[in-house]
Amino acid sequence: MRNGLRQGKLKVLLVALAASHAAVVIAAAAREPVAPPPPGKLYQGFFFSAVSPGSDDANEHNVTAVDVGQFEQAIGKRTSWIYFSDNWFESRAFPAATCSWIRSLGKVPYVRLMLRSDLDQQHAEKVFSLANICAGRFDNDLTRWAEGARSSGGPILIEWGTEPNGDWFAWNGKWNGRAAGPARYVEAYRHIVDLMRATGADNLQWVWHVNWDDVPVVRWNRLENYFPGENYCTWMAISAYGPLTPRTSELESFREEIDQVYPRLTKLSPGKPIIVAEFGCDIHHRKVAASDWARDALQDLFGGRWPAIIGFCWWNESWENDDLTAHNSDMIILHDPALTGVFRTELEKHRAQIQATPLLRRQR
Repeated sequence: MRNGLRQGKLKVLLVALAASHAAVVIAAAAREPVAPPPPGKLYQGFFFSAVSPGSDDANEHNVTAVDVGQFEQAIGKRTSWIYFSDNWFESRAFPAATCSWIRSLGKVPYVRLMLRSDLDQQHAEKVFSLANICAGRFDNDLTRWAEGARSSGGPILIEWGTEPNGDWFAWNGKWNGRAAGPARYVEAYRHIVDLMRATGADNLQWVWHVNWDDVPVVRWNRLENYFPGENYCTWMAISAYGPLTPRTSELESFREEIDQVYPRLTKLSPGKPIIVAEFGCDIHHRKVAASDWARDALQDLFGGRWPAIIGFCWWNESWENDDLTAHNSDMIILHDPALTGVFRTELEKHRAQIQATPLLRRQR
């Protein structure tokens, strides 16, 4: 028992030392982008958001270092980036404190830049419309945000206009002139990136993030129409989900979804790295076991079925859908022992393929 205790303490110490070293390296290389892992290896990111007290909504940025520690202890492996939303209806200031504690853990902040007026979906934007962005209405705010990012030190993964080919967010074409919408999105995307680059915020590494399928399925809404161009993203990203609620009838497997979107992205930008920025499955669905869905997904990811994919991140969140508790969605891994077990088993089985420490380009 005493030997086991000593070994446990030594393991904790070694993990802490590794995180400390990684934090120093990341902070010291403020202008160096995150490089893809070596061939055959994958990064794992972490996202977590709990419902805010007194609200039905999760703000998508209340993750803490404790949450990270509990997750990594449960699955037995370290994560490389922490993914969180930066909601401009709450604040337009750069989230310096969040980025700072993430770096202190030896991880890379991944900011989901959300210029939106509220957490509701399926409506046109009230303030941060594509037209207003392109007209320069928020240039001063965007400039200050980028200056904060530049001063913070260390690389930052960043995306704006998440899942543009899905009609739930206000930057989709449905809410911006339909067929004319994708071109307006591209203009707004480039405007934001150009403006932030002009401040010298070279530590911002842009990720273009789409949904696995186009909603609505019409020609003008194809994801290809929203692509901002080779020079406006370092990586591309995918969202791919199983059942999102306990009663949904959409039962696609992870493989079915990625097999559909992967060839479109690799044709659109050959050679560009791809991450699965979001994937998940409700843990209470009547027909699909989240543990089985996740096992198949992880085995395909580690099996190299999609060589351009360099990382993945499960969407750990729960939320209410209506007044019935039985209809609540829950995709938090630690809420399902079977799902936790699958992650722990698969990550251990493929431990040689996990790149836990973020690599910076000058290190390769």
